[in-house]
Amino acid sequence: MTDPGNRDERVLFEVDRDSRIATITLNNPTQRNSYDAAMRDALAHHLDDVADDDDLTVVLLRGAEGVFSTGADMNNAYGWYGSKNGSQAGDSDSRSAKSRPSQRRRLAVDRKSFGFYHNLLGFPKVTVGEIGGFALGGGFEMALMTDISVIARDAKIGMPATRFLGPALGSLHMFFHRLGPVLARRLLLTGDIIEAAAVEHLGVFTETCDPDEVTARARYWAEKAARMPADGVVIAKEAFRLVEQSQAYQGEEVASYLFHAYGTNLQFAPGEFNFVKTRAEHGTKEAFRLRDEHFHVPEPGRG
Repeated sequence: MTDPGNRDERVLFEVDRDSRIATITLNNPTQRNSYDAAMRDALAHHLDDVADDDDLTVVLLRGAEGVFSTGADMNNAYGWYGSKNGSQAGDSDSRSAKSRPSQRRRLAVDRKSFGFYHNLLGFPKVTVGEIGGFALGGGFEMALMTDISVIARDAKIGMPATRFLGPALGSLHMFFHRLGPVLARRLLLTGDIIEAAAVEHLGVFTETCDPDEVTARARYWAEKAARMPADGVVIAKEAFRLVEQSQAYQGEEVASYLFHAYGTNLQFAPGEFNFVKTRAEHGTKEAFRLRDEHFHVPEPGRG
């Protein structure tokens, strides 16, 4: 059953009451299922509906056309803060300070944004991720936050935004807890994008499989979890949340949005790559190309 009240076609919501599974699909394939604030709010709304529905046990989170999500839409990076211009910290000092979001604005918006991730991490029903194509930035965070995750071996994962906003981005405690400190540091300090196959041996995801198997395998895990006692699942999820909060996530919510707000206000030295400024001058597609060119360092003996 499709939700008739869904007004944003970029986030689809379907319910299969016979199987007790709800499916939420990020439906913005022309932009690799990146999302803006409106899409994130729609996703949060549907998650709230599932949380409040006693007849649903599992939510399957996926992206349209085989791509999970490339995270926050960077076409208008400061649009998240209500800015109409594309200027960025590090622009010429001759530009007005008012051209950039104030620190108080950054904190207010980031606090709300990370409230969404905090709620997803502590969601009371079982979350299953169907992850193919790309899981970058916020999409990578959501993939890691799902209880059960099925990912394609060729899926690209990482936090590339650290290359132009600094390594203190995202849900830091979760990265270190679920990726391990070595891999977390590597991805955050380099902004590398890697294939899921490279970390299959680490057990970061529940199952890593061939791309054409992801949809069926994710559905299998969703149906398996949906057969569990609904009350037992909710109690277990709260118990899991308590254990993780006590072992790994103390202060997670505050630390995440606080450091993100600082990170969006970097000053760039000569020779450092300023993505938002480059995007304003050359367009988004060219800015991404120039970003990758800037950060490419040939490995010895590999070209």
